[in-house]
Amino acid sequence: MGAAQTFTRIGDEGSRIIQSFCPVCGATVHYKIDDMPEMIAIPVGGFADQTFPAPTVSVYCLRQVPWVEITADPLTRHD
Repeated sequence: MGAAQTFTRIGDEGSRIIQSFCPVCGATVHYKIDDMPEMIAIPVGGFADQTFPAPTVSVYCLRQVPWVEITADPLTRHD
């Protein structure tokens, strides 16, 4: 355990994405996107609450692996 480490990459649109991750297990804790400074994204897998709301937006749908199925309704898809 300890302080989160960061990894910076460039997104498809050219903005920087700064991912903070656990230095022990490598799980993403949260990430920030330079073009959206008011937002901090937290992967839903970081929540253990079984009643956590289903997603309402899915991005990169064209890259989705075939075994992933998102059935939330309504769901906005972005390819």
